[in-house]
Amino acid sequence: MMSWPVTLFDAFMILLRLGLAVAVTLHVLRTKQNTAACAGWIGVSWLMPICGALLYLMFGINRVRRLARRLVSDHHWRGRGMAYSAQIRLKGEFAPLARMIGKLTERPLLGGNAIICLHDGDNIYPRMLDDIASARLSILLCSYIFRDDRIGQQFVEALAAAQKRGVAVHVLVDGIGGGYFMSGIHKALRARGIACERFMHSLWPWKMPFINLRNHRKMLIVDGRVGFMGGLNIGEENLRRLRIKHPVADTHFRLEGPVVHQLSEAFARDWSFTCGEQLDGAVYFPELQRQGDIPMRVVTSGPDNDLEKIEFSMLQAIALSRHSVRLMTPYFLPNERLVSELCLAALRGVRIDIILPRRSNHRLIDYARDASLAPFLQAGCHIWMNRPPFNHAKLLVVDDSWSFVGSSNIDARSLRLNFEINLEIYSESVAQELAVFMESHRSGRLTHHALDSMSAWRKIRNASVRLFMPYL
Repeated sequence: MMSWPVTLFDAFMILLRLGLAVAVTLHVLRTKQNTAACAGWIGVSWLMPICGALLYLMFGINRVRRLARRLVSDHHWRGRGMAYSAQIRLKGEFAPLARMIGKLTERPLLGGNAIICLHDGDNIYPRMLDDIASARLSILLCSYIFRDDRIGQQFVEALAAAQKRGVAVHVLVDGIGGGYFMSGIHKALRARGIACERFMHSLWPWKMPFINLRNHRKMLIVDGRVGFMGGLNIGEENLRRLRIKHPVADTHFRLEGPVVHQLSEAFARDWSFTCGEQLDGAVYFPELQRQGDIPMRVVTSGPDNDLEKIEFSMLQAIALSRHSVRLMTPYFLPNERLVSELCLAALRGVRIDIILPRRSNHRLIDYARDASLAPFLQAGCHIWMNRPPFNHAKLLVVDDSWSFVGSSNIDARSLRLNFEINLEIYSESVAQELAVFMESHRSGRLTHHALDSMSAWRKIRNASVRLFMPYL
């Protein structure tokens, strides 16, 4: 048997494969906390050294966190301390929760706020447009989806009119939700001379992981004094009066008081993250007076310095619950930690009500969700399937006293990959208003019999889709 001599090229390729595998392994061990992710990337790097290294370079390195840390160190956010004279120290049964979230977010709990709960685009858009029309200093608008349709054009005209009268207007749309290859709204805003940026948008291969990281936040801040946040995107599907084929119901919140500064700060960070421009000063952070008596705090999360902060806030609130937990979400694919916490709360006697759409606008998510509901029924949770139209609201109320609302869904994408923003509210009146709203959307209750009576084909289909749960 003849053996071929090892050429210089062969030796180079052997050393290259070995070097790449070792380099990826060392970087993974130094930077990754999740053991499954560590084992997966190390295995790929040794099985396919060259392809594995390229995949890791594109999808495995968290450049977002690195950029966020640099921006935080470079920018001092002079507006940050202006409203924080309103910070309060909560007393009572929710004091431990308030302390924990304060340490987690490094934001104080602020008193002196007012809030209005608004439902559906028919009621929300007019309030937003009225406030835009009254703006005198600044408008900051962030939306995951911002469609170039009839309602989108109303916003374009309102923003253009505000800029014409001297208002500083900044619009941030997501690089995916705002249209990846062709963003009509970005083009329309730019054509009117409005400063509009697309969040983490790039077609270059080495920036491809950014496709999986989305800014899912929905914020509007007018003159630094009035804020809107919640789950509502900007598009005709949110207008029930149009009677379109697949309407979307949603909930948004209008805020006044010192907490608006925290909304402005969140937008300013996202804007700086996207284009490097720093928004600061009284135009965006004016002195704010008390507008009510409700303590609130903004909680942000994302694959940067805020990783998992919304999820940790939910976990702690559920762990501290004594009587009831009401949860309403359009997409329900909780990880093991949330499954355990909700089931344990139910087992210790807390009433758990989970309100889900009978059918969402993402069929695969529904399949995966249905394959994950059995443990909740076994623990004694109550699962309610909401009748149409599809409701996109994201609401959590604990013990009829603490509310957590905003843009975050209960799935891996929202809790780990997306940039999200929620608001914690310490108010019995707000909690009871939201509880009544959620109870009005409890239609059919899901039972063990309904799950057991599914055909074998549907069970296999749902379980198969569930395997892709982290990517849905």
